[in-house]
Amino acid sequence: MSNGKPANPATVAKSLNRSKDATAVSSVVEASNPVQGPNNIVAPTQMTGSQAIVRSLEELGVKDVFGLPGGAILPTYDPLMDSSKINHILVRHEQGAGHAAQGYAMVTGEVGVCIATSGPGATNLVTALADANMDSVPMVAITGQVNSNFIGTDAFQEADIVGITMPITKHAFLVTKAEDIPRVMASAFYLAQTGRPGPVLVDISKDAQTADTVFSWPPKIDLPGYRVVTKGHNKQLREAAKLISGATRPVFYVGGGVIKANAHEELKKFAEYIGAPVVTTLTARGAFPDSHPQHVGMPGMHGSVSAVTALQQADLLITLGARFDDRVTGVLSSFAPNAKVIHADIDPAEISKNRTADVPIVGSLDEIIPQLHAACETRFESEAPQDLKPWWDLISRLRDTYPIGYTPTHDGLTAPQKVIERIGAMTGPEGVYVAGVGQHQMWAAQFVKYERPRSWLNSAGLGTMGYSVPAAMGAKVAQPDRVVWAIDGDGCFQMTNQELATCVINQIPIKVAVINNSSLGMVRQWQTLFYDSRYSNTDLNTGHGTARIPDFVKLADAYGCVGLRCEREEDIDATIAKALEINDRPVVIDFVVSADSMVWPMVPAGVSNDQIQIARGMTPEWEEED
Repeated sequence: MSNGKPANPATVAKSLNRSKDATAVSSVVEASNPVQGPNNIVAPTQMTGSQAIVRSLEELGVKDVFGLPGGAILPTYDPLMDSSKINHILVRHEQGAGHAAQGYAMVTGEVGVCIATSGPGATNLVTALADANMDSVPMVAITGQVNSNFIGTDAFQEADIVGITMPITKHAFLVTKAEDIPRVMASAFYLAQTGRPGPVLVDISKDAQTADTVFSWPPKIDLPGYRVVTKGHNKQLREAAKLISGATRPVFYVGGGVIKANAHEELKKFAEYIGAPVVTTLTARGAFPDSHPQHVGMPGMHGSVSAVTALQQADLLITLGARFDDRVTGVLSSFAPNAKVIHADIDPAEISKNRTADVPIVGSLDEIIPQLHAACETRFESEAPQDLKPWWDLISRLRDTYPIGYTPTHDGLTAPQKVIERIGAMTGPEGVYVAGVGQHQMWAAQFVKYERPRSWLNSAGLGTMGYSVPAAMGAKVAQPDRVVWAIDGDGCFQMTNQELATCVINQIPIKVAVINNSSLGMVRQWQTLFYDSRYSNTDLNTGHGTARIPDFVKLADAYGCVGLRCEREEDIDATIAKALEINDRPVVIDFVVSADSMVWPMVPAGVSNDQIQIARGMTPEWEEED
């Protein structure tokens, strides 16, 4: 898929040499055109609306789509069969198509594409669209709709998917005329990928798909009111540099926006220049290398003591692409009480939404961070920055005293943290790690070392169980040469494991680590801590000493995967090594682990981050200067 940049001369020449007839490439559009893709010009050509959909996808540079056909989208599946440029992957559930498109987009930065039919097909995409919206994932969902004259009549398999998804997409289009298809498709991709990325829905009536039209490319995009600001305001940049030069306890509060903007290299240079501690949120893991001496951990409810305390005791937050999420701030009124805030973000709606910014900067981080760097260099020529050694002495002591760790289990079963730690160590930083939601998600964020962006995928904002397997599938399609792990819980895995069939048939050899504690682990942890260990409806009967329904090894075998089980700590490395050796089909490992292991540190809901606990009933021992 395209990154939206204009084609280079070599690409232009190849495109021109390939085409001889009126329907192929005849020249290249101007670089200023906002249409994504290779920027080909296609002469007017007679075709159906369905053919226009497929041709639009081709011209937009789409290579892979995930979908499942049905009546209202069937006209489009016919010409899709003839496309030599688009690889369609038939999923087993539309939600799987949506999450696969997310995984594809998250590892590439390109637009992920999924297709579904009307009614229940479209509504099965809703969870994935909401997930993508919360985590700013560029994605286009194409859905079929009943004939336009039936809309609003409660026709068979009719659902107002545009109305349903308006609150959870960046935009939703309803297309009832075939001639509008190229323009809407180009607009959808432009909206999905520019500014703050997000999902866009294109709902196309069946009669628009079957009608004849004249297709030409590129269409004209007209999106009144949609203007993306990329460069920061010079006055705000100077004010930010002034705050940075005067700060004695600055912290880089880095969010997922840095990865979305591909600004990780700029961040590293700027952070090293300033010399302040860096914390990376759940969506920003890998935006700054874990091994870097300035990295002090992940903040939030299950963040490290050093990261949480750095934010709490800072006098300046250099906030880059983060949104002051409640899981990071805890009780908002007590979050970083003495800190001034510089807040840079591509989305002006995020700035001062939760925490008032002293210096707001709207723009793209790949441009803003170098601008901030330059502004600080200019400022430091006349005003030297403060000595940060006392600040680092405190942060380093906390980092050394309270590292992320875990204790041995008391029931003789394996510690789940150990399993995930070894998966990360044996696979290495070039792997891709995709988590479901719950305890295993937090452990994967804590115990895998992330050295590069786009190596960590998870459902952060929405917290969608069932995300991992299909998202890993999409990631592997996008980057087939990388090892892709779906680190899943036994609860999450049972929601979408039918996509293993998709993986086997399409030769997508992901590796699935089921962290099987036989329960809904995070819910059980809360029941242990806050509900007097009353385990209401959290036992799943999948693990040690239970009925093992289902038996994950037999399930894997039934799907044509390799099924392995690991029940002893001494077998962990050998089991992982065996999985890493198998690359011709998916591998599912049933890691039977202790149900009593908990995620620590933890800030209980509804309290200040100052009350972080390192274990049950245990808080750090603060010194007076803390």
